Amino acid sequence: MDENLNDQDVLLVADKKNNKLDVVAGMGEDGKIKAVSPKSENEPLFLKLDKHGNVLENFFTNFHRQYKDPTHFQFFKAPANLVEHISTVLQEMLQHPEVPYNKETLDMHRVLPEDFSTKQAFKPIDENRIDWKQLERLGVNRETLEKTGSLEPMLNWGKSPVLLSISPKFEDVILHTDARLSFRETTDGKLTVAIHAVRKEPELDKAYYGVHFTEEDKKNLLTTGNAGRLFTFELAGQNPAQAYISIDKMTNEVVAVRADRIHIPNEIKGITLNEKQMQDLKEGKGIHLEDMLSKSGKLFNATIQINADKRGIEFLFDKDQKHTQQQKQPNAPSENQEFIVPKRLGGVELPEPDQQKLKAGETIYVKGMKDREGQEYSAYVKLNPEENKLNFYRWNPDKTNTKEVTPDNASKTQVDVNSNGKSNEATKHVKEPLKQGQVNPTEVQEKKTEGQKTSKAGIHR
Repeated sequence: MDENLNDQDVLLVADKKNNKLDVVAGMGEDGKIKAVSPKSENEPLFLKLDKHGNVLENFFTNFHRQYKDPTHFQFFKAPANLVEHISTVLQEMLQHPEVPYNKETLDMHRVLPEDFSTKQAFKPIDENRIDWKQLERLGVNRETLEKTGSLEPMLNWGKSPVLLSISPKFEDVILHTDARLSFRETTDGKLTVAIHAVRKEPELDKAYYGVHFTEEDKKNLLTTGNAGRLFTFELAGQNPAQAYISIDKMTNEVVAVRADRIHIPNEIKGITLNEKQMQDLKEGKGIHLEDMLSKSGKLFNATIQINADKRGIEFLFDKDQKHTQQQKQPNAPSENQEFIVPKRLGGVELPEPDQQKLKAGETIYVKGMKDREGQEYSAYVKLNPEENKLNFYRWNPDKTNTKEVTPDNASKTQVDVNSNGKSNEATKHVKEPLKQGQVNPTEVQEKKTEGQKTSKAGIHR
């Protein structure tokens, strides 16, 4: 086995039906555990654990979320370089777990899923605990927090997402300033308001809870806002704890968060992280990822890193990339973005050949799409590479030089009225959706329109 395994553990799993021990290799998308025999030849497949990582937390979070009966399994931990021997011993002990020595040894190696899967769980703040009078003395009330979108984040132990204007009073002096607010618990369990005032610049030359920043730390904090490494804090009366440090970019305040409070997902924006990337993130380093998928379906590149102020993953974009994007038209795609062909258009499932045609820049004809009012229409569709979007045409754009309009000729009026809020002389008084291909009001619609006109005329008399 690899010498590096001396510093790593692996996770053993036993199904309570047969108590057969295997080594966990991971978890499938269906929630089922992937396991292999604890043999040396299977070592590359083992799920490896390190004392500074949260692999167990990620695993058990997914395990509890996806598996219907988590209590059906028992888990044990063993050194990776001794797993073949230890698994044999534990396997024999599982046959008679009630024997005191066996129970003691099994418990020594046992891993309880609930110790990891609930680590990130916390309860939001009960509003009844809030001292609203304290907030009012700062010139802030509930309405202010709601209007600025600050109440919910603060109830979840976060800061207000915006700077709030506060007016604290000191004897006869009123101070007007901007700050972010948050709720904190005092040592006696009371809830109080913490004020995060704006500073001219981060205080990096002073010790931060006993931690002194190196020149590299200062450079990282001023450049990216993150220190880029883990720090060990030794607070009085508490066990030493590792933490990430960042700068609050709104206030220039130095902020720390415990490493065990941060959840690092296995997948970020469609990219599955490998073991090296996960380890680098845990250590506070930034890693560059390409072809991540945004919510709008566009691909993008960025460096991701733990941000203590945001208490999670932050996306860092290259300054040159930002500048280039700002020079483009507002709707123009980035050079790194690639159009993602949709699988459905207007509720119509696109066959794979049509998807490939669109991707290749060819025109397709789609029948039975639905507008915003639920009425059907049809159109020719083609990719516009300059704007990185799909254009819809009434005629085939490859065979004519006609200007772009919306759907085909039979559906133009319908979609203009139903989806785009437009109308012509014939349809301007129609208050209900037009049917497929309809260009004029029906006899019933005309009667309704006349009735509405008469009614309105009577009101204004």
